[in-house]
Amino acid sequence: MRIIGLAGWSGAGKTTLIAKLIPGILARGLKVSTLKHAHHAFDVDRPGKDSYEHRMAGATEVLVASQKRFALMHELRDEPEPPLAALLAKLAPVDLVIIEGWKREPHPKLEVFRASVAKPLIHPDDPHVVAIASDVPLPGATVPRVSLDDTPAIIDILLARAAPLAAAPPPGESR
Repeated sequence: MRIIGLAGWSGAGKTTLIAKLIPGILARGLKVSTLKHAHHAFDVDRPGKDSYEHRMAGATEVLVASQKRFALMHELRDEPEPPLAALLAKLAPVDLVIIEGWKREPHPKLEVFRASVAKPLIHPDDPHVVAIASDVPLPGATVPRVSLDDTPAIIDILLARAAPLAAAPPPGESR
């Protein structure tokens, strides 16, 4: 299993780009999973559902399964957020995992840059940024730059620069 991240400021289009990249990666015969960081409280469950009632009653984990999919919800309660490596270890093996967020972690990343967001580039201060997908030319960039619209070229970069899962820090350790 290999990993690569998409990093950028909120509003840069990371999620939209990932949704465009996945079909192209699948078309190359590869299996892909994603891991998304949320900076806010989120819930995949809702009041009135049995699984919600189980969690609210105090269950640590609730697994909901059907013939189409399953979802495992783990309540952290007062536990700290798990490190990236611990979350990666929970995924089933695939060819490529695209990590959205965790922009300060030491894994290879493609920076998603959109000029309209009006935030600085991440790559000058992060040696783990291997390339930039941008909507504007970036003549001062010190890493390769590709157009946000060039999905095949972005996929080429992701596949060429993804690192083996073993390159991620072990669970519980942060770099």
